[in-house]
Amino acid sequence: MATNLAIDDKLIVEAQLIGGFKTKKAAVTEALEEYIKRRKQIQITSLFGKVEYYPDYDYKVTRSRQ
Repeated sequence: MATNLAIDDKLIVEAQLIGGFKTKKAAVTEALEEYIKRRKQIQITSLFGKVEYYPDYDYKVTRSRQ
């Protein structure tokens, strides 16, 4: 899907230099992938303290082979 975006050329050039990308497309694609990963991490960390667990649960019991 072709998309035209008005992105600051200085930002693109800097991203290409820092990331070692040869093309603008590669720099933008990597930036979007990193953005998505970071947002997913933030969503996961928002669950800290909200997940219930049993403090007396022994996971090693289920791992033992019979």
